[in-house]
Amino acid sequence: MIKRTKMDNNNFQRVGATSNTHAGNDFEAAACTFFATQGIVLTKSFAVPVGISETKKLHRFDLGSERPPVLVECKSHTWTQGGNMPSAKMTVWNEAMYYFHVAPSSYRKIFFVLKHYRRDQSLAAYYLKTHGHLVPEGVEIWEYDFELSAAERLR
Repeated sequence: MIKRTKMDNNNFQRVGATSNTHAGNDFEAAACTFFATQGIVLTKSFAVPVGISETKKLHRFDLGSERPPVLVECKSHTWTQGGNMPSAKMTVWNEAMYYFHVAPSSYRKIFFVLKHYRRDQSLAAYYLKTHGHLVPEGVEIWEYDFELSAAERLR
């Protein structure tokens, strides 16, 4: 069964969530729990130096670890209520790809997203089909199913 998440048209909050921030925090907690079952203990708001030249600046990824070196960005975005692609959110996904690109190469990089379907296509599968050329080499894309408490690697 596919979980269909609804939004309130008046305030853009996900139905059933106290706030979008709360929904995001819940998703990060689910990611921590999932990766703990894989033997990876993650820290919230994990900072590493990023940059395209010798000048670097700290950037905080949603989750991360030094041992093993892992960076995780979490997005619990969904298709719009009308079933359209959430274009502004895709821009946020592209930004995450850029930060992975300029992060230290010694880190494993994981983009952890909510599994959410429109017709027979998940939002992550759609992103890979239309924006896959922007995903840096080595970045892993994982979809998390809240109902099953399980994740699947797409790339």
